[in-house]
Amino acid sequence: MTDTPPRITLPMRLEALAARAALTLLRRLGPVRASNLGGALCRTIGPYLPASKVADTNLRLAMPELDPIARRTIIRDVWDNLGRTVGEFPHLAHLPQNPTNGPGWDITGAEHLTAQAARGGAAIFVSGHIGNWEMLPPAVARHGLPFASFYRAAGNPLIDGMIRTLRDAAAIGTSVPLFAKGARGARGALAHVARGGRLGMLMDQKMNDGIEARLFGQSAMTAPALASIALRYRCPIIPGYVERLGPARLRIHVQAPLALPNSGDRQADISALTQAVNNRLESWIRAHPGAWLWVHRRWPKSVYRRGI
Repeated sequence: MTDTPPRITLPMRLEALAARAALTLLRRLGPVRASNLGGALCRTIGPYLPASKVADTNLRLAMPELDPIARRTIIRDVWDNLGRTVGEFPHLAHLPQNPTNGPGWDITGAEHLTAQAARGGAAIFVSGHIGNWEMLPPAVARHGLPFASFYRAAGNPLIDGMIRTLRDAAAIGTSVPLFAKGARGARGALAHVARGGRLGMLMDQKMNDGIEARLFGQSAMTAPALASIALRYRCPIIPGYVERLGPARLRIHVQAPLALPNSGDRQADISALTQAVNNRLESWIRAHPGAWLWVHRRWPKSVYRRGI
């Protein structure tokens, strides 16, 4: 039985037309001006949106040492970074590596990518929504390691097609698998890794049916799939994140593969490895708090009731 293609409605076509016009504008502006425009719009409007109240609550729970002024500054930076990330998206495929000035990206820890490319076989790249996280796939691909990833399809299939095209272009023209979030996508990702494929995962969002781990000292339901897959196939987990240095100027930090536990107790090993990933994410977020998406409810309702 095949999936029935969604019906394309007139509102979908109008929405796609507006999205295409926005992409055209961003491309014509160039990476720096597109980044500046996105940042200016989001940091002006974002602090007045309800999501900013969520961000303030999250910051009070996670970093209680911050005063109100510090929290407001971080929230403004969050919106600025989000707007810049959107503005830069159409330009990622063409940003140069190691520019002397202006837009582009550089990388620390490239030796870990070189070693994996030489070693070959399955690998999992783990990160979070930090800096311009969309730069990770093209940067890693340019080191010979394009990877598949999980992905939440846009509700409008026309816009979804635009996003997929941009992501393929950013991966140096390589069509990489995109697995829908959910049980079906998880099975596809498992089969991909079993065949020796590479997989990228953003591990910083709440998963209600995940396992309990800690993040900023709070209980945080976390997806166990990364740990489960890595332990099953004993494939390296390579952590990394993107630091924003300026408009369309980015630095990718790649770190040594995480140690894989092997205690003989599979569930204990999954829990330990999941916690190790959360610990790494927390260290990156603490170093660059304005670069993370504090605007989503990362912790269970019980934590928010306790913390407010």
